[in-house]
Amino acid sequence: MLLTILQQSPAFLIGLIFVLGLLVGSFLNVVIYRLPVMMQRGWRRDCLEYLELPAEEQTEAFNLLWPGSRCPVCKTEIKPYQNIPVFSYLWLRGKCAQCATPISPRYPLIEAFTAICSALVAWHFGYGLALLFGLVLTWSLIALSFIDIDHQLLPDSITLPMLWLGLFLSLFSIYTDSHASIVGAVAGYLSLWSVYHLFKLLTGKEGMGYGDFKLLAMLGAWMGWHYLPLIIILSSLVGAVIGIAMIVFRRCDAGQPIPFGPYLATAGWLALIWGDAINRLYLDSVGL
Repeated sequence: MLLTILQQSPAFLIGLIFVLGLLVGSFLNVVIYRLPVMMQRGWRRDCLEYLELPAEEQTEAFNLLWPGSRCPVCKTEIKPYQNIPVFSYLWLRGKCAQCATPISPRYPLIEAFTAICSALVAWHFGYGLALLFGLVLTWSLIALSFIDIDHQLLPDSITLPMLWLGLFLSLFSIYTDSHASIVGAVAGYLSLWSVYHLFKLLTGKEGMGYGDFKLLAMLGAWMGWHYLPLIIILSSLVGAVIGIAMIVFRRCDAGQPIPFGPYLATAGWLALIWGDAINRLYLDSVGL
């Protein structure tokens, strides 16, 4: 019955996906905060093992599911009814219920942003497998973007499984065919890899990280090689505009590194939703 309603009522489908996006956005807040901490702890364990030093004792398990959410100041555990996406923040007036410590507005903003992006994916694809996997890609790009903003990291634990998933989906031509997907993954990686080494050869500096290569390879695997020029151009334009604006308004100096992953992710998501329309607009503008 529910599947029939989802197939026949686009408005109901979009509304349901919007609510789902709120819930997933709440979980993405956990991923964005905890995954880098988990990575850093893993690196520290590996270093201690390599140096043959005593391992540090872990007093409490720490992963994406444990421990439960709690106030970082008073350590009071957040109750389920205080953890409803967006609404709990508004109800608590942006403060901890126990100690009144202000809660960052970033949490409800990520939840709302995830819900809006999810609803747009539902509106674009409608009911079907393209919607299901489009949501998975959207949520992964959001997590990668904010982790890169915070730590200048693009975790392989997200990027590489998504790359393989994109290649697998190409067998069923959900977004592109296998030939375009394989070439897209290879070309996506090598294009930024070449830029990186050319820039390093000319300047002696590293212009970007290897995570950016893997992210573009992932996007190429999902959408095919023919979307790579669009993704590179869009990400470069957005990155240049935001970078210049940050320097002009003194949010950062000219030598401060700016993560490129969010721009690649944004361009990739725009290509997923409006790539055909943007390509047609460009070809029409040049008379092709």
